[in-house]
Amino acid sequence: MLKVMFVCSAGMSTSLLVEKIKKTAVEKNIEINIYAVGEAEARKDLKQAQILMLGPQVKYLEKSFRAALAGSGVKFGVMSMLEYGRLDSDAILNQIIKLSKEAGL
Repeated sequence: MLKVMFVCSAGMSTSLLVEKIKKTAVEKNIEINIYAVGEAEARKDLKQAQILMLGPQVKYLEKSFRAALAGSGVKFGVMSMLEYGRLDSDAILNQIIKLSKEAGL
């Protein structure tokens, strides 16, 4: 089962997307544990997930998160503003699957 952490400003706005992705994953028979947290909470728990996805509203944190995750084996991605805004669970789930394959998960 994939463990995916979404990071946004406070963890609230991304929660809607997380719920939609969970439903899409069930429909596609993909086992995934996905949750959303704010930046501060994510930094405490960085290496607990296999994949960490930044919301577009915190893209400015990309460099610091990449540095913090260097050598950890945690795959890292940033959601596109368009897909995030449209709550495009298919596109974001596909991005997660691609990252998991790159990591050999």
